[in-house]
Amino acid sequence: MQNTKGIYSKRCWIEGRLQEATILYDASTITDIVPGPKFSDNLNTKNYNEKVIIPGAIDAHVHINEPGRTHWEGFQTATTAAVAGGITTLVDMPLNSSPVTTNAKAFDEKISAGNNKLLVNCGLYGGLVPDNISELQALIDCGVLGIKCFLTHSGIDDFPNVQKKDIEAAMSILTKNNIPLLAHCELIDTPNEIMRNPKSYQQYLNSRPKKWENDAVDLMIEMCAKYGVRTHIVHVSSAEALQSISDAKLKGLPLTAETCPHYLYFNSQEIPYGNTLYKCAPPIRERANNNLLKKALKNGILDFLTSDHSPAPPELKEIDSGNLQKAWGGISGLQYLLSASWTALKDEITLEKFIPLLTENPSKFLGIDDRKGFLKKGMDADFTIWSPQDSFIVSKEDNYHRHKVNPYLDKRLYGMINATYVDGVEVFDQKIINFKKFGQWILKK
Repeated sequence: MQNTKGIYSKRCWIEGRLQEATILYDASTITDIVPGPKFSDNLNTKNYNEKVIIPGAIDAHVHINEPGRTHWEGFQTATTAAVAGGITTLVDMPLNSSPVTTNAKAFDEKISAGNNKLLVNCGLYGGLVPDNISELQALIDCGVLGIKCFLTHSGIDDFPNVQKKDIEAAMSILTKNNIPLLAHCELIDTPNEIMRNPKSYQQYLNSRPKKWENDAVDLMIEMCAKYGVRTHIVHVSSAEALQSISDAKLKGLPLTAETCPHYLYFNSQEIPYGNTLYKCAPPIRERANNNLLKKALKNGILDFLTSDHSPAPPELKEIDSGNLQKAWGGISGLQYLLSASWTALKDEITLEKFIPLLTENPSKFLGIDDRKGFLKKGMDADFTIWSPQDSFIVSKEDNYHRHKVNPYLDKRLYGMINATYVDGVEVFDQKIINFKKFGQWILKK
């Protein structure tokens, strides 16, 4: 036991409930879980007392942008922000890097760009675009955890959106490999409304109506039912789409869906005039809509939470001009996934309902639940230690993203991150980052 370490708390998330335990780990693996405290001279056990210990939080939707747009965000800054936010595993989207990850060569470039920069474990998605059907099998063979497509313009010209025929052409490959298709669901049926006042968030909201999202969700459910492919709806923002998602699940379709904290914590009525930090697509909607999203997380219609971290330099966000029509659409929030989500949901759901939304549920979706997402013997020693009752004010000084401005700045969030362990190493502790341990690539077996 000389190499074995332990962490103890009265509130460890084990087998679906919070209980007093000591978690023992050797190198990067949990070796045992002992009920109650276990302290001895030959066992280095850290006492976290009343703090909550959960499996390392997982963010299954992140835009890191390296290579090619590292000045937006890169692996070093993104994964540093992740550990400060209690995240031990994330999955990077196939855009907005350059090149986009739509073939095996671009996949290799992404891996090379991130080597020796990861503070957390990192997986990758591949992309589906109209002209890369012949590249999909090679991408899947590389080890991507899913394939992502857009049903409307992605914001990046080299990642064009697909049509129904493109999705159908990809289905046999996805079915054969049992790999999920993730879809950005907005289906434009009318031209974008001209924003006569580009600083008005309400006009921006009107320019991307719920119907676009609802119709796109219905299309993906149709594809899911027809082909039986695992289908995932990313960043659900329209509560009107929830009934279709629920009905599909009741029919037993292999459909999952996520939402993000900015669709829960913020609402369109309170977004300041000319503040582009809140621009994202789909847009942040009204309070009543967002309250329905919270209920959908509570009752299982929505499966888990992600940050959809999509940062950009201040000049691309048009911060000075306040022009919502020109500004890059994306929320910078990787570091605040856990805390912002808990702040938005703590009065709606119990801690026991909340924890799986960031741990076991995304782990199962990604197919890594044999090693991530649970505290039990044989699993990876990834731990998040946090205090749900403790709050903090978001500041630039404690922000590890490449660009410090974000819509959470100066807001009070609950759920203080006390420590983050990646593969058995305490990478973050009381606002101090330990850069000595790098994360690992997570590739589909």
